[in-house]
Amino acid sequence: MGILENKARARLFYKYLSKVYDEINPFVWNEEMRDRALEWFDVGPEDVVLDVGCGTGFATEGLLSHTEHVHGLDQSAHQLERAFSKFGKRGPVTFYRGDAERLPFGEDSFDALWSSGSIEYWPNPVAALREFRRVVEPGGTVLVVGPDYPNSTLFQRLADAFEHHIQQRRPGTPRAITTVATVPGDPDAESGAGTEASVETGKPRSSEAADDSVEA
Repeated sequence: MGILENKARARLFYKYLSKVYDEINPFVWNEEMRDRALEWFDVGPEDVVLDVGCGTGFATEGLLSHTEHVHGLDQSAHQLERAFSKFGKRGPVTFYRGDAERLPFGEDSFDALWSSGSIEYWPNPVAALREFRRVVEPGGTVLVVGPDYPNSTLFQRLADAFEHHIQQRRPGTPRAITTVATVPGDPDAESGAGTEASVETGKPRSSEAADDSVEA
């Protein structure tokens, strides 16, 4: 396990990095790269979207230009404090402090899910990806940005199984791999036996109370 794949160490790391994160991040993942990924994500104005590993809200800000129904989740209270300073605690985004591998939402809660710059910190990425499939309704889009094409044979096969794009700010700078996938359809729903899954309130279908959203 890498140093930052330990969640406690990652939280400690971001306690200090959060102070300069917005100044450093553009050297690796800038607005042009984010906006290109948003084109591939292709969400509409009524889509309810979860931003996993939202950090200080760099991607969240981009998502808001496409839909007003954005929810952000991060494990770092310090990163979320920076997000609060941008969007407010009662602003356009509902924030949650939580774990990508144990998302605090019910099944089919979101129309789409975005996660950028987070997968490299998950001790068990497969568990997180299972959670993504669980909380996104069938036919919804999942987009994950990771640090370059993987070295692991297993994750190379996973990347090659889906649409993916290699992004780089300029030659010689770190590369990112952006993978886009569609959640498989529900056989019961296709046969007409499924339950209603439309979003009317712009809120996630969560098993948690609204009071569980993040407070500083």
